[in-house]
Formats: sequence, structure tokens, C-alpha cells
Amino acid sequence: MRYLSIALTSLLVSNLALAQNVAPPVATPKPGQILVSGTVPDEASKQSALSKLQELYGADRVVDQISVGSVVSPANWNGYVQKLISPSLKQVSRGQLKIDGNTVTINGEVSNEAQRQQIASEIAGNLNPTYTVKNGLRVSASEQNVLDQTLANRTIEFESGQATLTPSGMRILDEMSAALLKVKDKKVEIIGHTDNQGLRARNVSLSKARADAVKDYLAQKGINPDSVVTSGQGPDRPIMTNDTADGRSRNRRIEFRVSQ
Repeated sequence: MRYLSIALTSLLVSNLALAQNVAPPVATPKPGQILVSGTVPDEASKQSALSKLQELYGADRVVDQISVGSVVSPANWNGYVQKLISPSLKQVSRGQLKIDGNTVTINGEVSNEAQRQQIASEIAGNLNPTYTVKNGLRVSASEQNVLDQTLANRTIEFESGQATLTPSGMRILDEMSAALLKVKDKKVEIIGHTDNQGLRARNVSLSKARADAVKDYLAQKGINPDSVVTSGQGPDRPIMTNDTADGRSRNRRIEFRVSQ
């Protein structure tokens, strides 16, 4: 995944305040780095945002370009920033989240339309009505579309609580293997997901085991194992609510993502 830039800007008191607190030149981040820039009213606001980002992405990936200046925040602004820096951002590549006072803008690429809608819905749900959300997310390149259209929102099923594919899961993977052969010179990540039932650690382990099982099956169908990587996200990236049986079923899924 390429970098996501997060710009934090409170409401400027005046043009004079802007002139007095010009942010330093923004560095060009390396692939995989998270650039955070902008102006906040105090050191506590800065550290609050940085801590949340470092927790989400890892301290070594976060590039700090935040300045402290003469700006004023809307009520409970820091709390809303904390809500917006959520695991869903990890689904966005080559993008930017901009929190400018009570206007939130998100741009970048996601793997499919379901992700685009889910992220926008989550952002809106975490804010009060005084905030405006501008959704500039887009579904990424044509290779990804080939995989998304082949999977067609179907669920690759496994035996309950196991990493053993069912016959219906194998049939879907037979189709996916043909689609993967069309994605030339690209690495593909196979990502396992679960619902939130049970212990998180076990769900993460199970999701990774299921992703590995998919990779092994595809290798039998002629897909080069070196072109595929696997990961398990457990319950951390739901696309539906876990409060209903249907939502939990949708969240128990295998995702194919073309590496950027």
C-alpha cells in the first residue's frame, strides 16, 4: 500500500494567524509511510493525534509534520479526530484524510465499492450533524476490478471454525484462479476476515490460516505462490454490522487485493 496523508487543520482565527504560523515544507513520504501535517491549537492536540496514528500504523511509519499555532477548534474536535483515525483507514491507499475544522474530506483508492461505501458511512456515523463529509474515494485499477467482478460479493466458505474449504468454496476459487492468471506482473494479497464472535486472537489466527488455505489451493491450480502473499485481519475490518447474523456472515470473508 502506498502512503496515506492525514492533514489536521483547526479553524484559523484570521489571515494574520495563518501568516504567522506557516507550516514547514511538507516532506515527500516514502511508500508505506503515513504523513500527518497541518496546524493544531496546542501540544496536547498534536500528541493525541500522533499517538492514535502511531498505535494504528506503527510509530516508525508516521511522519510528523504537525505544527502548533493560533487556531481554534470546534467543540470536542480532538474526540472526533480520535474517532476518524480508525482501522478503516488502512484500507485506503494513495490517499488523504483532511480534517479542517468541521469539514472532513477523504480521498484515495480502495479495493471495491463495498469498501468505499463502508468507509464513508463509518466516517459520517462518527460525527455530529454540524460536520460536512466529502467522499472522494474511488475504486482502484482495472486489475482489481477483474478480481472483484469474479468474486462478485460471494463468500468463500470453510468448514465451521476450521481452515478447510467447502466444495462451494473450491468452486469459487476455480473461477478466481482463472481471473488471477489475467493479473500479470502484479502481486496479490489474500486477506482473511472473521466476525467478532469469540476471542480476537483466535479469530486473527483463523483468518490467517484460511488465507493460507486459499493460497495453497490456488497453487494447485497453477497460480505461482511467489505472486501471492497472505494476511489475517480477524475481526478488525468489518464491512457490515456484527449485530446481525447476516452482517456477521458478510464479515467472514476472503478478500483479494492487487498490491499497489
